[in-house]
Amino acid sequence: MKLLVSFFIAIIAIVLTCNTSTFFYQFTRYFTTTTSTTTTSTNTTTNPSNMSVPRAIRQAFLAIEQAEGAGARVRRSIGTRNLRNFSPFLMLDHFTIGKGAGFPDHPHRGQETITYLLSGGVDHEDFAGNRGTIGPGDLQFMTAGRGIMHAEMPHENPDGSPNVGMQLWVDLPKELKMCEPRYRDLRASEIPIAKADDGRVTVKVISGQSHGVDSVRDLAYTPVWLLDVTVKPGGRVKQMLPVGWNAFAYTLAGKTIFGSGGETKTIKEFHNVVFEQQGDFVEASVPENADEEGRFILVAGQPLDQKVVQYGPFVLNSEQEVYQAMVDFQTASNGFEKSRNWESEIGKRMAY
Repeated sequence: MKLLVSFFIAIIAIVLTCNTSTFFYQFTRYFTTTTSTTTTSTNTTTNPSNMSVPRAIRQAFLAIEQAEGAGARVRRSIGTRNLRNFSPFLMLDHFTIGKGAGFPDHPHRGQETITYLLSGGVDHEDFAGNRGTIGPGDLQFMTAGRGIMHAEMPHENPDGSPNVGMQLWVDLPKELKMCEPRYRDLRASEIPIAKADDGRVTVKVISGQSHGVDSVRDLAYTPVWLLDVTVKPGGRVKQMLPVGWNAFAYTLAGKTIFGSGGETKTIKEFHNVVFEQQGDFVEASVPENADEEGRFILVAGQPLDQKVVQYGPFVLNSEQEVYQAMVDFQTASNGFEKSRNWESEIGKRMAY
């Protein structure tokens, strides 16, 4: 009982002592507590029989658009009742953010975030002194580790258009939960391109491998493949994936047929297609008579055999560790020392 009382006292203390009045909004934005244990295989070897096996579709569902914060619209497909505990993935948002909206100063511990901008621009600033702007096709990789406080605010585009992108939360292995935070970006011009099916398939190899093309470097601690795939009408792609990894595709445009042989599904835009863990490749195509090309983000990650306890922006392996993270943030200690009296410049653009 004493621990429970202390827990809620810590929540109140965080709100009262935080150096930005918007933190309570940020904290409740992620106010979900999930506890799970993932015991999936981490075998990443190829099929020993040298016979490729297609991955079947486990489920496919529409990511419903909803209001998020002030002026933002979000389609969240991982971290909802449709798909939880899909290790190592914690959350996937397809966001649209206009002027005056955004995500001002807020903390993280225990996870990595990958932000992929599709259009517009997003500014980033954190208490370690990192600042930057990503534009269309750029990515930002942030490792929260033992603790970071940052702000993510949309760029104010001259034509008034919104900023659109994807943000993926990836769990960190328990031995890296308290690593030093880090930030790095990947520019669109740095991303290698793979071509297949006589040029009817284009793959941006952000992380991983595709048709003999490797990504430029590993940008996340947890092994993750991230591919941006475009298929023209009449095109077909067979993408190999590491055996035993969890994988999904999020559709951005057009109608894409996923599956092989007689087991196929036609999927429209803004759907998450979750694949079975068994198998070593995913196949997708667009009919010859289609009106437009199909585009989807294909993501695969090595599952982690560990307990997940998430409370808002803190993702650890036990309730006690989450409680300690809240205390550390409130007292500006054990990784959050730089948060004391820190306030980002870009966070001041938030409209109230």
